[in-house]
Amino acid sequence: MKKRFSEEQIISILKEAEAGLAVKELCRKYNISDATFYTWRKKFGGMEVSEARRLKTVEDENARLKKLLAESLLDNEALKAALNRKY
Repeated sequence: MKKRFSEEQIISILKEAEAGLAVKELCRKYNISDATFYTWRKKFGGMEVSEARRLKTVEDENARLKKLLAESLLDNEALKAALNRKY
């Protein structure tokens, strides 16, 4: 899924809000909803760009590991089923 805003852009928008720009004004300026802004603030609030990149890296790695675990569990179940059919 392609995102409209990079982590760097999101953090820049959040810093504008911290500097005193009104949320409604920012949302209008960047054509985003209030909900999007507050979701970003919840996820990226107080972060620097390097921290956001690290978070993305960790989230990607976590997703990869979850996929590997699921595949491993499926293989394990298939092997158990095959062993039970032999006897």
